[in-house]
Amino acid sequence: MKVFRGLPTAASRAPCALAIGNFDGVHRGHQALLARLRTQASALRVDAAVMTFEPHPREFFALKSGDIGRAPARIANLRDKLASLAAAGVDRVIVEHFNAQFAALSPQTFVEQVLVAGLHVRWLLVGEDFRYGAARAGTVATLAEAGRRFGFEVVTLPNVMHAAERISSSAVRAALAAGDFARTRDLLGHGYRISGHVIHGQKLGRTLGFPTLNLRLPHRRPALSGIFVVQVHGLADDPLPGVASLGIRPTVDDSGRVLLETHVFDYAQQCYGKLVQVEFLEKLRDEEKYDGLPALTAAIDRDARRAREYFRQRDARAAPAGAAAERI
Repeated sequence: MKVFRGLPTAASRAPCALAIGNFDGVHRGHQALLARLRTQASALRVDAAVMTFEPHPREFFALKSGDIGRAPARIANLRDKLASLAAAGVDRVIVEHFNAQFAALSPQTFVEQVLVAGLHVRWLLVGEDFRYGAARAGTVATLAEAGRRFGFEVVTLPNVMHAAERISSSAVRAALAAGDFARTRDLLGHGYRISGHVIHGQKLGRTLGFPTLNLRLPHRRPALSGIFVVQVHGLADDPLPGVASLGIRPTVDDSGRVLLETHVFDYAQQCYGKLVQVEFLEKLRDEEKYDGLPALTAAIDRDARRAREYFRQRDARAAPAGAAAERI
């Protein structure tokens, strides 16, 4: 899969079938849209392309207004979004930097400069509520009219439902905020993971007896926070069990920086710089501020024991099938 930061250069431009959206989380609704995109791209013998935005347009406008609370919580970082798009069979991704200049494009300019001259779109797939151009003035109807003028077809995909509920990024955010990872799996089609390179931290966890793998989150508002039972992929052939804290660490840090810290059980190898995936299995509690390091250490110990018990029970539930197989 080719990734372009902004529109491709003239030498890299080729006709494409295109889907436009934020694709935060690449949930089952997105996956249905991308499957339709691939089918049509194959029929037209062109690349299946996706245009997405960084930052999220609503995040841009929230920062511009000075009210970050209006920005949507982020489900996935850009690395994880691109990995999901590649897994869905996308050939090209255009990561458009959403800034004041891009936001000011008129609907006509967006069509002529971006879709026609910039991407050579032959077929365009958008959601039923798609809006584009300055002040969101462009609609699906105006886009379809532009398509008739410039020679590309515009198609909308109906909502994808799950148990009488529309699958959406908002639904995934709600499930993550509630710590409902079973529902999150239903909406995404897989377990929820965050990837990142392991960075050096303050080494405080090591001092307290709970060394951690630290991942920095690039966005300001992750879709979840708290203390979690997790398993870590990328350090061994099988995922390794652990307990993780995702948040701002109010007891030891007042910077407001969001960090994902994971204590991997019974693992002592150095792994700085390695790319790992932390998969969330169960929420234990919300993040808290403690009165000093002894109280914090005691809380971490309780969390670790609860997480170990989670894995012990999970392994016990799986054991009868294995024991039966051995008897056979």
